[in-house]
Amino acid sequence: MKEFIKLIEDEIKAAFKAAGFDEKYGSVTVSNRPDLCEFQCNGAMAAAKEYHKKPIDIATAVSEQLSDCSMFESVSAVMPGFLNLNVTGEAVATYANNMANTEGFGVEKAGNPRTVILDYGGPNVAKPLHVGHLRSAVIGESIKRLLRFMGHNVTGDIHMGDWGLQMGLIITELNERKPELVYFDDSYEGDYPKEAPFTISELEEIYPTASGKSKEDPAYKEKALLATAELQKGRRGYTALLEHILNVSVTDLKKNYDRLSVSFDLWKGERDADPFIPDMVEKMKADGFAYESDGALVVDVAEESDTKEIPPCMILKSDGAALYDTTDLATLIWRQNDYHPDQVAYVVDKRQELHFVQVFRCAKKTGIVPESCDLKFIGFGTMNGKDGKPFKTRDGGVMRLSSLLDEISEKMEAKIKEAGTMDDEEAKKTADIVALAAIKYGDLSNQPSKDYIFDVDRFISFEGNTGPYILYTIVRIKSIINKYIEAGNSMDDLTILTPDSDSAKSLLLSLTKFEGAVSGAAEEMLPNRLCAFIYELSNEINHFYHETRILAEEDEAKKKSYLAMLDLAKRVLEQSIDLLGFEAPEHM
Repeated sequence: MKEFIKLIEDEIKAAFKAAGFDEKYGSVTVSNRPDLCEFQCNGAMAAAKEYHKKPIDIATAVSEQLSDCSMFESVSAVMPGFLNLNVTGEAVATYANNMANTEGFGVEKAGNPRTVILDYGGPNVAKPLHVGHLRSAVIGESIKRLLRFMGHNVTGDIHMGDWGLQMGLIITELNERKPELVYFDDSYEGDYPKEAPFTISELEEIYPTASGKSKEDPAYKEKALLATAELQKGRRGYTALLEHILNVSVTDLKKNYDRLSVSFDLWKGERDADPFIPDMVEKMKADGFAYESDGALVVDVAEESDTKEIPPCMILKSDGAALYDTTDLATLIWRQNDYHPDQVAYVVDKRQELHFVQVFRCAKKTGIVPESCDLKFIGFGTMNGKDGKPFKTRDGGVMRLSSLLDEISEKMEAKIKEAGTMDDEEAKKTADIVALAAIKYGDLSNQPSKDYIFDVDRFISFEGNTGPYILYTIVRIKSIINKYIEAGNSMDDLTILTPDSDSAKSLLLSLTKFEGAVSGAAEEMLPNRLCAFIYELSNEINHFYHETRILAEEDEAKKKSYLAMLDLAKRVLEQSIDLLGFEAPEHM
């Protein structure tokens, strides 16, 4: 189905053409003065310059061409040359019925589906997820769902930090604590144990301990650097330890991401890129792109149009070690080999923008990716506390993501229990669902690139632009429909009639914006656009609810029409929140 506003635009463009003007001036927008009209066209203002006529004369001529158009209830030309448009109730009801009876609510899929690799998540193994990992996971998951809904072929890759010095630090600390382990015996030739010599709790304590020691003890850091080099050269015992680290970490990561309703198609990491590095480096040298600078191997990526300095992309350090630049470039090689993507998009902290500018330019300059492949940086801002500083625990530490989820779930559970409408088990289950909605919607309703204040009390409120408010709206509709069904009625074959009130028409008009909201959010990779739509829709639903006798309506045809409207609204909201990565409970 074509967007409702595009159908209106088609009529306006035809009217411009019939009046003797170029149809390009027939663009239509939602009115910024809803007290005056529902839609507006300002094209006569621009056309006046080309045709040397007064804008009001052009607008009047166009309005006369629309006098018999069945789509419009009224079309008026107003000074200095605006076209104010109101559609008929029949037109919006017909469109809504088509939405209700069409798969995906009639949203037109992408004409040329893209193959997209979406890089999001990015945790380091052996370290617990903390609140700093929230935005990448939540934003990335929503973008993945939006793109897939529009018909694109999307592969989500977690791209873990599983290579480099942090692995050497863990191995070094393990060696100091348990030197008797066979992994440290160079002469050992047998099979290594299947069980890891540590738990996830121990592993999460080992890394910060080792990291702290390396900052204070140069000899300890030197051991860690040596262990890193030996691991990367393939030392058997260290490779076996790395497998244990990955298995234990990934099991825990999956558990935490599952709790966030976030999933990945690929669980790749920096280590997976390592085999591609030697050939990549040699090719860059052979092709004349890479050269030595102060002992390091670099590629120039500065361009004449740059307004600020863009340093060379460093491929290898002076000691021959790889860097993030190196592994990100090598990762692009295997992504090209295996997936031939049209686009690779990265959901990462906006403070890494310079790094990705260097990597993207280097990848294009050296031919790692073709010019046809779009490399996109989706930088997100910081999640801050009420003090405007990065979100911390009460004692000033970095909060674990699991702790944040627990805290909000507990607050939500207490709220639900106060109402006294659920037993403890249902209250706990509902609290977890609503808490996730509070966290995700609280994040996603902000533009990704902006910093925002993570205000727990506001996010768990059932009023205002919050996740719980959206869920409460859905649950309210479910309650109405359930009462209707429990009275012996059926929801089959209901039809939306011409709206009989302003609130009913406003609700239907809001529903017609779904396609534009979803397609826009997907194309721009901005989930906050979808959030804005569902907040507006929720407001219109609640306005209609408060102004309308629904189940008490005596006219059966009207009652069925109201229920058909609410059912469509519920389904659209449920689809929308699924695209954001959460769901609604049955009761609240």
